[in-house]
Amino acid sequence: MAVRAPGIAVAGALGVALLLAGCTGSPDPGVVSPSPTDSASAAASDDPWDGAVTAETEAVAEGLPVPWGMAPLPGGRFLVTMRDDAALAVVHPSGDVEPLDASGDAQELADQTVPDGEGGLLGVAVDPDDAGPMFTVFLYRTGEQDNAVLRAELDLDGMELRDLTTILDGIPSASNHNGGRLALGPDGYLYVTTGDAGDTANAQDPESLGGKILRITPDGEPAPGNPDAGSPVWSLGHRNVQGLGWDASGRMFASEFGQDQLDELNVIEPGGNYGWPDVEGPGEGFEPPPGVTFTDPVAWWPTSEASPSGIAVTEEAVYLASLRGERLWRVPLLGTASDVADGESPGFGEPQALLEGEFGRLRAVHAGADGELYVLTNNTDGRGTPSAEDDRLLHVTLTPAG
Repeated sequence: MAVRAPGIAVAGALGVALLLAGCTGSPDPGVVSPSPTDSASAAASDDPWDGAVTAETEAVAEGLPVPWGMAPLPGGRFLVTMRDDAALAVVHPSGDVEPLDASGDAQELADQTVPDGEGGLLGVAVDPDDAGPMFTVFLYRTGEQDNAVLRAELDLDGMELRDLTTILDGIPSASNHNGGRLALGPDGYLYVTTGDAGDTANAQDPESLGGKILRITPDGEPAPGNPDAGSPVWSLGHRNVQGLGWDASGRMFASEFGQDQLDELNVIEPGGNYGWPDVEGPGEGFEPPPGVTFTDPVAWWPTSEASPSGIAVTEEAVYLASLRGERLWRVPLLGTASDVADGESPGFGEPQALLEGEFGRLRAVHAGADGELYVLTNNTDGRGTPSAEDDRLLHVTLTPAG
């Protein structure tokens, strides 16, 4: 594996350069700017959200056992997966945690889920077009032989799952590097992140579902417009992606766990190859195999400062929930909200660490109303130091520091 120190930051009029780590012997965090889009403008912005922000937090709910995925429901509620219990619960704005009925299809889901290390009941997505009380739900679980994506109907009146169906299986599984994030994209298709399951060759193998971002229909078929019409693969060369999101222009972002050098934030393009296991972080100076082009990240961090899982993309920044780093990273999207929506953002601002060391390991983040986020902690996962209140769903209010 080739590991290259960050070396592609551009300062110029934007004033954006490498963010120095301040520690000897480890790679530095960094950001590339301007944004790698054809329509990007080099004009600087005086938007107050382009600079630093402050964050105020309050706990919405406490005592969640190893929460992993979260998906919004009407009325400010969230559907949350519990990794090791292989169970789901609805978290209410009041802080009440209401488990789903554990019988029927919920019991079937628990029976076929085999928690092991980082595996278990992971990602969840809810069809945003459903008004309720019935919702189409997608789930990602680790089983005895593989990881799989399932579809079910959620009846909120009866608090039960119905019609549980496996729509995609055969995803490599292991005690770590299972990926697991699900997200419905702006195009209406389901995006699935997978890990290399500890076998680095999976990431570059186009026939393997491991080490990829997949794009499928609600029935699990390859979505129309995929790079290979017969394949669900949207992008490859990934080690362990656990965060997905889109800005208002449709630009897709994903977080990536590095091995022991650099974690990444990537802009995802269809058919893109993101370099694992040959490159970790920016690959300046590395020559990929003939006929292969690797895509560099747009921001990166030492693994000790990040290990990013879920992400949220707002009109002003990308937020990354970090496990080992025990902080919420913010990467500003420069320019106004209209600039971002029109694909005219001039680039990425200097990454800022929020909530550093305050709540321990952070697993997932979801954008709420303007200036608001919801964050899941993950201190009960066997690698953290849980407090009596853990794990928690936090409400975060953001304000420009200037």
